[in-house]
Amino acid sequence: MNFIFENGFFGTRAPLFMDITTLIVSLLPLLIAFAINFARKKEYKLHKLVQVYIYIFSLIVVLFFEISVRVAGGFKGYLELSLVNKNYFTYVLIGHIILSVLMLIIWSYTLFKAKTDRSKHSRNGYISFILIFLTSFSGIWVYLLLFVY
Repeated sequence: MNFIFENGFFGTRAPLFMDITTLIVSLLPLLIAFAINFARKKEYKLHKLVQVYIYIFSLIVVLFFEISVRVAGGFKGYLELSLVNKNYFTYVLIGHIILSVLMLIIWSYTLFKAKTDRSKHSRNGYISFILIFLTSFSGIWVYLLLFVY
């Protein structure tokens, strides 16, 4: 399992697990848009199925990422290799974490209340999508700060 801590495939200083996670996070808004398209076509069962699979897969990816970061020693070691201002990085990371937690709460609520609260489902889905996009963007930003700059 040590191979996940070796160099990744993006050609940066990042380990493989970071590259895998960043790739998935960067594709997440596109996957969600793909799932939303089913609802627009009134293919609600397929929309639900794809959304649930993306949600579960995302939770697994986050768990994989969190465990890998802890095993690797946290962000501190990666930050020491970066030329980015430590305070600036801390603010960006805190913003990313806040967005991530908020996104997970709203997305979970949207999924679990979809059947009982259909009138608000589209609005909540839209908010979830925006938060997923912002979380994806901020995750890529964190990656760039740690492993590119």
